[in-house]
Amino acid sequence: MKKQIRYSPEVRKRAVRLLREHQGEYASEWAALESIASKIGCSAETLRKWVRQTETDQGIRGGMSTSERERLKELERENRELKRANEILRIAQGVCLFCPGGARPPTEMTMVFVETFAKSCFLKL
Repeated sequence: MKKQIRYSPEVRKRAVRLLREHQGEYASEWAALESIASKIGCSAETLRKWVRQTETDQGIRGGMSTSERERLKELERENRELKRANEILRIAQGVCLFCPGGARPPTEMTMVFVETFAKSCFLKL
């Protein structure tokens, strides 16, 4: 499998700008993509994706913009964390940590809770 190369945002912008400036000099969009991509050092398909994403970000093409994608990833991460926290609370609710009247439960009962909690956390990672 080929190693994935990360290109800086500046290189991406420059490649898209070059394509837009010189696209008229080629017989087709694909010919322009292949020529400019070889000069940049990426594949024509990679450059095509950069162009499409730039068009989406500028509102020319439909779809999710880069900022929307980043926001979605952030919300999904936050959602996973909240689900995990809720799971911890649900487990804790099932075990009586404090008996009525504020008395502390026996040590054995506390140890069972800690072991159950630890197993549930480590199994989901």
